[in-house]
Amino acid sequence: MTIPPSGAASSTQTLMGSRRMTVGVVGISAVAAVFHLYAAGVSPFTALVQRPVHLALMMALGLLGVGLTVTGPSVRHGTVVRVLNLLLLMGALASCVYLVVAHEALVRRAGSSTVGDLVAGAIAIGAVLELARRTTGWGLVAVAILALGYAVTGPYLPGPLAHRGYGPTRLIEHLYLSTEGIWGVPLGVSADFVYLFVLFGAVLEAAGGGQLLIAVAARVAGRTRGGPAKTASIASAIMGSLSGSAVANVVTTGSLTIPLMKRVGFRPHFAGAVEAAASTGGQLMPPIMGAGAFILATWTNIPYVQVALAATIPAILYYVALLSAIHFRAVLRDLPPTSSAAGERIASRAHLFLPLFVIVALLAMGRSPMRAAFWGVVAAAISTLVGGATRLDRSRVAEVLVAAARGTVQVAAACAAAGIVVGVASLTGIGLRLSDLIVTMSGGNLGVALVLTAVGSIVLGMGLPTTAAYVVLAALGAPALTELGVPVLAAHLFIFYFGCISNVTPPVSLAAYAGAGIAGAPATKTALTAMALAGAGFIVPFVFVFDGGLLLVGSVPTVIVSAITSAAGLVTLAAAAIGAWTQPLTFGRRVALASVATALLLPTWWSDVAGALALAVILGVWRIRGPQTLRTPGPSRAQDRVS
Repeated sequence: MTIPPSGAASSTQTLMGSRRMTVGVVGISAVAAVFHLYAAGVSPFTALVQRPVHLALMMALGLLGVGLTVTGPSVRHGTVVRVLNLLLLMGALASCVYLVVAHEALVRRAGSSTVGDLVAGAIAIGAVLELARRTTGWGLVAVAILALGYAVTGPYLPGPLAHRGYGPTRLIEHLYLSTEGIWGVPLGVSADFVYLFVLFGAVLEAAGGGQLLIAVAARVAGRTRGGPAKTASIASAIMGSLSGSAVANVVTTGSLTIPLMKRVGFRPHFAGAVEAAASTGGQLMPPIMGAGAFILATWTNIPYVQVALAATIPAILYYVALLSAIHFRAVLRDLPPTSSAAGERIASRAHLFLPLFVIVALLAMGRSPMRAAFWGVVAAAISTLVGGATRLDRSRVAEVLVAAARGTVQVAAACAAAGIVVGVASLTGIGLRLSDLIVTMSGGNLGVALVLTAVGSIVLGMGLPTTAAYVVLAALGAPALTELGVPVLAAHLFIFYFGCISNVTPPVSLAAYAGAGIAGAPATKTALTAMALAGAGFIVPFVFVFDGGLLLVGSVPTVIVSAITSAAGLVTLAAAAIGAWTQPLTFGRRVALASVATALLLPTWWSDVAGALALAVILGVWRIRGPQTLRTPGPSRAQDRVS
């Protein structure tokens, strides 16, 4: 079996020879699968056992080169560097094992740590930061280091940022010997839920689940204008919900959908942007919503089913806007409908839908995400045994185990490092101080506070995995919104949205850059186009904060009216932005549609009525007048005009 490289680092050349290391990686990956399945399906462990063992397994894999995006020490770096890396691996594992073995004694002597406790804690913190650097880059590590510096230098800081300060001993006790730091809620979600859902997705993907979803999406939208691009959007919505990683989603589904989009006439940068925007939105799409939604539910003490239901309409609106933009772009470029022949692919793999139904049904019945994921994995494994097209042989099983580990290493490292930030925030109270600062800067105006929080969420989220971005933002940004009267769920979904959208927001648009690489398009142009296509992700959060109907708050008629008017507003806005309806639009008609869209998106009944009447009048007048006369400067310039 050959383990493919992940990111910039090859998983087959790190500490030792390729063959021996490959066997070791597969062995550790198998242990990880057995451990998590046992904990979920047979007998759960306590937090201070489950989380350290989970992190130890992910650290071992990460420091062996699995799931890296930043190149770590490899064979060519020399013996000294490889020895240092081996020592780091041993120290990281020892610090986790130490906590598992001695956790009962640690609880009994809480507040009186020993030298051994502090040494193990210091090693654990250092190992977490190094693994986070290799898996996510310097962004999250820089935030964590700044947090540690803030904890130490508190007495010397000015104004509301000042606090009494905490020395290294107190910091290590808080971050390592309690569940307020590294072993907190974020890593708990990674240990309890994330690995199992990633394993579930890896099993389905290996059995052809990705091709099945693309085939189904092609059957739904493939025969319409811009069919391949719409197919990419629908497939990425489902795959992104499972994987929780926009970049991974772009790489997997994009390798199939981007060439199709280019083949039917979409320009390379637009094809890459569609896949990036669609993959980013997958993290917003129930029922799974990646790992971030589980953290959101755990953090806010809101049942996950309630979170998923509340997020349904906003997620649908995001894709309504994206699909509308694709359709109007196809109209502008005069692309004809395409044909789709996906029946055979659907028939041979249709049984792979069963595991998805199992997870959705169990979540709807109120079962825990951990138990739902366990039975989902079991159902997926059984489904792979049905039919030759989906059956996995021994080598493919090994690849599935390694793929699950690779998909979890980054999440675990990010959650552990984010736990450092959260631990410092809880120790110093910086979250409340920043909330006071936002409230003061906004003058108590909710609209201004939302804009400040959105900008801060995008900036902090750039270059970070969604899980890490949300954890940091939940600790630092959400309290300000709740202080201004925003319901807890709406406040957390607001920052969750902007943490996700940072994947396509320049200058650090990781999902867009991945799409540009596959499409062979300019990275910056692809990122800007992806940000425009994902425009609903910047608008919908503001709408649902002011209009609770989108989050299923209020009567049924209120919810229905809110959903319909918001959808109409986003479709109209997409037409105005792209410059087409049933045909290309003049500048005056685009301005008219943009005005109508604004009215429909405002959260008041009178603006909804005015917008609906105005849209009906405009469309009626256009129908009576017939086709408009639009002078265009030629196909190539017209294409550039809407890029």
